[in-house]
Amino acid sequence: MDAFRFELSALEKDALKDLVRASIRAALQGDQAWTPPAPPAARLTEPLGAFVTLHLGGELRGCIGRIVGDGPLWETVARMARAAAFEDPRFPPLSPGEFEKLAVEISVLGPVTACPDPGQVEVGRHGLIVRRGARQGLLLPQVAVEWRWDAPAFLDHTCRKAGLEPGAWRKPGTEVYWFEAEVF
Repeated sequence: MDAFRFELSALEKDALKDLVRASIRAALQGDQAWTPPAPPAARLTEPLGAFVTLHLGGELRGCIGRIVGDGPLWETVARMARAAAFEDPRFPPLSPGEFEKLAVEISVLGPVTACPDPGQVEVGRHGLIVRRGARQGLLLPQVAVEWRWDAPAFLDHTCRKAGLEPGAWRKPGTEVYWFEAEVF
């Protein structure tokens, strides 16, 4: 797998993080018609997948994303910010009192391709998708690092996320995909 070559400048990363906060703030203020301003750089209009992860007090507070970009990255990040804050089914909608304490993390996804050999998965470099039948689970590259998993444990936990038993990635009929991401 070739390395994902999409790199953002510090200014572009800051602009995306500011966009996340602006999108969530507008929703908290009841502005459902809010639309993001024009992006500050053309590169932010590329159609890439992205996840927005919100943490509160070091704990996950919401994470929603798009695997594949179906529009400009800038607009995807704005939509995923609101979804992470208000639509993650694991959490109640974000309250105004939580807003100022949020830590924001954005993952811009590179192309998703079939993993030719799960033995080549590199913790910290690859994100994973495991699919079997109608079940699918995705874990971002940073998850394995945060939990200190080795590659087999990462694969097992991605299976669990899909509602499959650990080790299902070894069974015929289970598809394993990988991707890289710019995480900030």
